[in-house]
Amino acid sequence: MKFIALGSNLASAHGRPVENLRVALRELSARGFEIIQRAPLYITTPVPKSDQPDFVNTVVQVEFSGTPEVALKSCLDIETAMGRVRMERNAARMIDLDVIAWDDITQSGPPELPHPRMQERAFVMFPLNDIAPEWRHPVLQLTAIEIKSRLSNSGIRLSEEQW
Repeated sequence: MKFIALGSNLASAHGRPVENLRVALRELSARGFEIIQRAPLYITTPVPKSDQPDFVNTVVQVEFSGTPEVALKSCLDIETAMGRVRMERNAARMIDLDVIAWDDITQSGPPELPHPRMQERAFVMFPLNDIAPEWRHPVLQLTAIEIKSRLSNSGIRLSEEQW
């Protein structure tokens, strides 16, 4: 299974953060990604904690004929096309796309697979668990359910607005 995490906490020319995710999903499809499943949208506090606006986060399962490297380049190209400018780590952003897992591939990157901090992030594991609870982390050998059960649900809630 192949997964991409999406997040946004700033408005853009496309609209509010939820709309940014919708545009990014359309852009993924236009670049050859088949969207297999979409997790619900979650509202999450920024990590690390800051005075930024809350994020809207989700995870999608995709099929894609290219390599993880091509997938990462496509994600970065979409971010740039949508107006993201990378200035500082963990800054507020209109769009963030991360390749978080790619079948059972483990590699030091780029992209680093599986994403090195995914198991620490409720904003990744809660939506991932919604669409693939039995998915097994190729390094930890834990399922999404098991990883999610180890995380706090503080600072994360389902969005009232969905796809």
